[in-house]
Amino acid sequence: MNNAQTHIRHQGASHGHGQEHGIDGQAEILDLDAEVMSEHTASITAWLPLRTAPRHILDLGCGTGAGTFALLDRFPDAHITAVDASAEHLQRLRAKACTRGVQERVLTVHADLDEAAWPDLGVPDLVWASASMHHMTRPDRALRNVRDALAPGGLFALVELAGHPRFLPESAPEGRPGLEERVHTAADRLQADVMPHRGADWGPMLTAAGFTVEDRRILTTNIDGSRSEATGRYALGVLQRLRGAVAERLSAEDLAALDELLDTSGPHSILRRDDLAVRAERTVWAARRT
Repeated sequence: MNNAQTHIRHQGASHGHGQEHGIDGQAEILDLDAEVMSEHTASITAWLPLRTAPRHILDLGCGTGAGTFALLDRFPDAHITAVDASAEHLQRLRAKACTRGVQERVLTVHADLDEAAWPDLGVPDLVWASASMHHMTRPDRALRNVRDALAPGGLFALVELAGHPRFLPESAPEGRPGLEERVHTAADRLQADVMPHRGADWGPMLTAAGFTVEDRRILTTNIDGSRSEATGRYALGVLQRLRGAVAERLSAEDLAALDELLDTSGPHSILRRDDLAVRAERTVWAARRT
């Protein structure tokens, strides 16, 4: 398959990858997430209850390719159609594909998945949607579109996060323990109206859309980040973006403590800490088109 791109109307969203805080700097965070969580993602692809190895995979809300490349590694005979609403992310994904020498196995499609009618995406054996469905304003319609696209007997792997990852111990930072949790609480309240399906139970919605839910798995991750420089940069990027959203909702004391963590040249920078971890929870639904 040629490494081509199909352009569909773009509205500035990047479904499935944190567009609530804009696109600037987002690609780097997605790349860091892919690096730090690579074993975790690989464990999901290995768990999928597939009847046969897929030949055509559809990655919805692909971002910069975390799922795309994990699936290419897991299924060496498959080709992937990677769909996203961010042209910048797709460009980055194509560059990675060329670097890895797999560009002939990747087709990128620039599309807004909230549109009523989707472009022709072929007939995939496996559809993968990681952290993308909760961004849909009409998830019921999006799920029906997924079902209609799938080959009979095909599998839909829906991966959703309980929230943003946590990095700091509860006792941190000194003088403002619990700061990170308060930042997340403020962000969750802000996003609840914009993304009401974030953290939802997708089982009933999948059933209503005509799928048979074959399995559900909750994965809790606690990765020691003390020996990974990428973890510090990942934590910095996530907290910088959260600050941009919730600064006005934090107390002056919490905001000052957060700014100390985000000051990369300061003595209290999060990049200087040796007690970081990546704590996250993701739920995977495996749903069959019967």
